[in-house]
Amino acid sequence: MFDKILIANRGEIACRVIRTARRMGIKTVAVHSEADAKAMHVQMADEAVCIGPAPVGESYLRGDVILDVARRTGAQAVHPGYGFLSENAGFAAACAEAGVVFIGPPIEAIRVMGSKAESKRLMANADVPLVPGYHGTDQDFATLSAEAERIGYPVLVKASAGGGGKGMRVVRAAGELADAVAGAQREAKAAFGDDSLLLEKYLGRPRHVEIQVFCDTHGNGVYLFERDCSVQRRHQKVIEEAPAPNLPDDLRRRMGEAAVAAAKAVNYVGAGTVEFLYEDGGFYFIEMNTRLQVEHPVTEKITGLDLVEWQLRVAAGAELPLRQDQLTRRGHAFEARLYAEDPQRDFLPAIGKLVRLRPPAESDHVRVDTGVREGDSVTMYYDPMIAKLIVWDEDRDSALRRLRVALAEYEVVGVTTNVGFLGAIAGHPAFKAVEIDTGFIERHRADLLPPPAPVSDRALAAASLSVLLKRREEAQAALRARSDRYSPWLLANGWRLNEENHYDLRLMDGDTAREVTLHFRADGYEVAADGGKPMPVTGVSLTDGLLTATLGGMRTRATVVRQGLDITVLIDGAVYRLTLDDPSARAAEQEGGSGRLTAPMPGTVVRVLVEAGQSVEAGAPLMLLEAMKMEHTIKAPAAGTVSAVNFAAGDQVSEGVDLLVLDIAEG
Repeated sequence: MFDKILIANRGEIACRVIRTARRMGIKTVAVHSEADAKAMHVQMADEAVCIGPAPVGESYLRGDVILDVARRTGAQAVHPGYGFLSENAGFAAACAEAGVVFIGPPIEAIRVMGSKAESKRLMANADVPLVPGYHGTDQDFATLSAEAERIGYPVLVKASAGGGGKGMRVVRAAGELADAVAGAQREAKAAFGDDSLLLEKYLGRPRHVEIQVFCDTHGNGVYLFERDCSVQRRHQKVIEEAPAPNLPDDLRRRMGEAAVAAAKAVNYVGAGTVEFLYEDGGFYFIEMNTRLQVEHPVTEKITGLDLVEWQLRVAAGAELPLRQDQLTRRGHAFEARLYAEDPQRDFLPAIGKLVRLRPPAESDHVRVDTGVREGDSVTMYYDPMIAKLIVWDEDRDSALRRLRVALAEYEVVGVTTNVGFLGAIAGHPAFKAVEIDTGFIERHRADLLPPPAPVSDRALAAASLSVLLKRREEAQAALRARSDRYSPWLLANGWRLNEENHYDLRLMDGDTAREVTLHFRADGYEVAADGGKPMPVTGVSLTDGLLTATLGGMRTRATVVRQGLDITVLIDGAVYRLTLDDPSARAAEQEGGSGRLTAPMPGTVVRVLVEAGQSVEAGAPLMLLEAMKMEHTIKAPAAGTVSAVNFAAGDQVSEGVDLLVLDIAEG
């Protein structure tokens, strides 16, 4: 066994590998970009070495630099994780040349399975079922057109070297083929440097079922059952589960045996995943992923095995720990991928600081794989995954119930996430009834992505109470600091001379103003939203953002997070965002500010809209930043004169740097 390994990756998979290596007594070396200097995987590893600037092409994809680190640190093997260099045959070859073990399959297996066309020709020879299609090398349009007619429309046009939905088109009639081929070739050439295409029969409502396989260097191969990954958006998996529900046991066995045959056809070694489409009792090979999959934890939960440990043992030359007849599965598991993204904006990635990050408590039933902590930032440079939430129970219904509860308990504030979308899937009747296929999300889009609902009265009450309690705390602090400790003007208890005790607030729900009045009562408060019926409130407390109170007779827990004038409320399984419309607070912010306008996120300056010496009004746009395809406008907080512009269009900026300096006008 190895004494030390290098992990050529970052984020949750690097942390995942480190945990197993630590348990096995193996030292670990982390590599990191400059942007990841304080990342979780860097802190967890025994050693860490910076390999370059933030862009992946200058750091995590620099195989030569990574191998130099392995040499300098004495690492005997490299674990590539997934993504980056994990399926790069050139890097695997470079490892072999450097005398470093690549914890993955043989170079030729990576190369063959990396080509959709070549892998399917090989699978046909191994009697692995294929979707009817064309995988030939003749790429002229006349040939493709004739093959499409032979297959029968609709057909799927796919990039041979592709993945992630790039270079893929559904063609429903012969007249659409020419444009689809031209578009797929352009996209494939740009993404993969290879414009070769293949054609397949388009299946109407298939399920995506994949088999986890493992092989060693002694000729042994097994399958560790199957996973269903049908719930996808833009060909990217969202929720996975194991085992695949409602499949006959005989079919599971035949799919597993076909997957092992596929692996042995390329003399496979290590962990791999053979992916199939399943429809109407038939299953068809799609591709083989020659690495550990993102969703491997659901297989671990139903088998009780550590697949990373198996990888390390096999790479060190050991035989597989178990044979096929020794493998068993128990219960059901789900994995939900929690991303910083906005489902309402076509899943556009989001970036920002994780102001609050509180996962559900881990147990035998709940597991959280993550590479970030509260206070870390999701940046423009890397995949915006926050965590993988994995749940397990004795049967599918019980596991699904645990998934819904765990998602409702997950607290993320600071970036927009897909947690509500995941909860909508987990709670959808069709998902519970196993009415699933790769078109599930599109078919139920209206249910899963309804228009944003107005902020509930209970959320308004929670936000308003947090403002009141915060101001009371500030007043008490000020009271302690003053000599006149009994001044009534410093109290925040609603006392007013000759007036009813109450407190008025104005909160913005998007562009809609919500008026809230808090009446003080001997046993608590009454909260009225928009002039409606007052809601009695008793037993209020606020500790570390957790507000507890009895609202309208119902004991309630809500998380309330303040960021300046912005308030995020997590209550009743929903997330609401409000802005306090408080003229005095805005004035205090402006008065306390230095006029230095900082970057709220890492990004690229798109346009500079002002120049030094220019006078601007409050709210005037000064600069446009772009990060992960989103534009953010830097506006003047008050009227004044621009005294300095520190960056130009095209410049890369880090979060918190001074973009401009504004001399705020007096008065």
